[in-house]
Amino acid sequence: MAEKILDQERTEKTRHRKPMFNLARHILLAGVGAMALAQDEIEDFVDKLIERGEIAEKEGRSLIQEIKQKRQKRVERAEDDLGRRVEDILARLNIPSKADFETLSKKINTLTKKVEEIKKDQA
Repeated sequence: MAEKILDQERTEKTRHRKPMFNLARHILLAGVGAMALAQDEIEDFVDKLIERGEIAEKEGRSLIQEIKQKRQKRVERAEDDLGRRVEDILARLNIPSKADFETLSKKINTLTKKVEEIKKDQA
């Protein structure tokens, strides 16, 4: 009976988390799509400038490369910022981090070795 109640509680929690996860996923995918679309538009615009003779092809390729590099830097800063925000939220919710699990795992391994050594010494 208790297991059934726990399963129902887990299902309820999962049901509430899923919409947030799906929303975040859709937002992320929309962002990726928008960036890809923007990149295509930039390349088309530069190609038109080259065709019209308003800029040289070499300058156009250089411009596209410069824009890609700037965008990449912005993406990296956004990823770092997002990572820090997620870590802050997890810390506020008192949820252990991967580093916490790794530290505990190392401690458990050390204690396991010590227990095994004690067992050997007693045998």
